Amino acid sequence: MARKTKQQAQETRQQILDAAVREFSERGVSATSLTDIATAAGVTRGAIYWHFKNKVDLFNEVWELSESKIGDLEIEYQSKYPDNPLRILREILIYILTATVDDCRRRALMEIVFHKCEFIGEMMPLHDARKVLYLEGYDRIERVLRNSMDQGQLPADLHTRRAAIILRAYITGLMENWLFMPESFDLKAEASILVDSFLEMAQLSPSLRVNVPVR
Repeated sequence: MARKTKQQAQETRQQILDAAVREFSERGVSATSLTDIATAAGVTRGAIYWHFKNKVDLFNEVWELSESKIGDLEIEYQSKYPDNPLRILREILIYILTATVDDCRRRALMEIVFHKCEFIGEMMPLHDARKVLYLEGYDRIERVLRNSMDQGQLPADLHTRRAAIILRAYITGLMENWLFMPESFDLKAEASILVDSFLEMAQLSPSLRVNVPVR
């Protein structure tokens, strides 16, 4: 009986998360209330508070579920491509772009993050949390780049922080632009070429070397 109750709780939690993605995507985060989400999920507000502290906590959970998939892929690719960190980075970046097209949940989440989330009022704590994650993201990218340098896949004098900044801006920019106007280019078809364009820049661009001064 206890196992069934626990399973039901997990199913209710997932219903809430799925409804939150739909409502945030349709209404925008600031304009969506917990009552809206409860109604869409077919549960009470009390059920939401049983699982989540508030709307910020709920949104963070939605985001973390999406990001956990990338972490799982990284582990999978590490086994598939041992001692090839640049290939792992390439495959993950291609997945991020193609999943924005193919994965309805991830696409909805990206639309929310780029176009339907205002960091105002109750969402301000989320703004500060996102800043921390952005900085951690730069550090993770730099670690992968340094591993690639150690394997001789990237120049030994690559400016890793500069490359990490450009990579994040490039990938998020591609997703944001495509989500705003999907008809403007075929993100899925072009994904591997777009990723390879960045990797070639990291390998060949003189401006991404540590001895290039800031003007």
